[in-house]
Amino acid sequence: MEKFSLGVAWNWDYDVDFVAGIESSCAQQGLTTYRIEPANVLETLDRMRAGDIAFHVLLDRASDDDDSFEPLIRVIAKSSTHFFNLSDQVNRAKDKATMHLEFITHGLYVPYTIIISPFNKRKEIELSLSELARLGRPFIIKPANTTGGGTGVVLGAESLKDVIETRQHHKNDKYLLQETVKPKFLNGNKAWFRVLYVFGEIIPCWWDDITHIYRRVSADDEERYGLSVLREMMKTIQKVCSLDFFSSEVALTEEHTFVVVDYVNEVCDMRLQSKHKDGVPDDIVRWIQELIAKETKTYCSS
Repeated sequence: MEKFSLGVAWNWDYDVDFVAGIESSCAQQGLTTYRIEPANVLETLDRMRAGDIAFHVLLDRASDDDDSFEPLIRVIAKSSTHFFNLSDQVNRAKDKATMHLEFITHGLYVPYTIIISPFNKRKEIELSLSELARLGRPFIIKPANTTGGGTGVVLGAESLKDVIETRQHHKNDKYLLQETVKPKFLNGNKAWFRVLYVFGEIIPCWWDDITHIYRRVSADDEERYGLSVLREMMKTIQKVCSLDFFSSEVALTEEHTFVVVDYVNEVCDMRLQSKHKDGVPDDIVRWIQELIAKETKTYCSS
């Protein structure tokens, strides 16, 4: 049997640099890697079933939106392989309705939200006009489980008609109706943050919800604006979702309240900023690749 240190399941063309960087970082640590791609996923499944191949650790960035990977992931899950972001935890974490209630329970501030049942479970909306009015205008409509790149999200909803029409796009999914959170500005910077959590390391970034441009929060920024609270919030979020590698969005309001506006992004976009204007700063991506290699080595040594 050939046992690799790390298997990486991926299917997004834009992940090519991220995967190559992981391979390079692992090689520097004396670790072996194996790419699982759409072109070899069936072959890899056959090799797993035959006992020809195994993995110490698996990073799965594919099965969440590509069903062809699921049989292989199920087989690997029955082996001794350690998963970065277990499938059951990912499924729970990406349910925005569940996370919304858990975050409130754990003392985190979230937008005012109304959760409505799936269309296929209840055709009529359990929603009064007074409840709708509390959301303000415009408000946001989000499917609870359909994630990735803002899929299914309506940012400028204005009426009950918008809700009725939108919830029929994903008829088996719950929907969240949320107030629009308006951030304050700190010395000209929009106080909107995307914060990465990677194996215990917390990486706060300035992030614009319109342009999606990243800029790392410096140590000076953190001290000057009291942003260390972002680290404490991410520790709490990690306790709730139990993931190894994820991001969350947090906005600071005019009332100086830190509000979690996007709960758990379980498969983080790792495009390089040097190649994509709205990508992640290259130094952060390199650090994450090194952290993945370091964490893999820990499990290979145990």
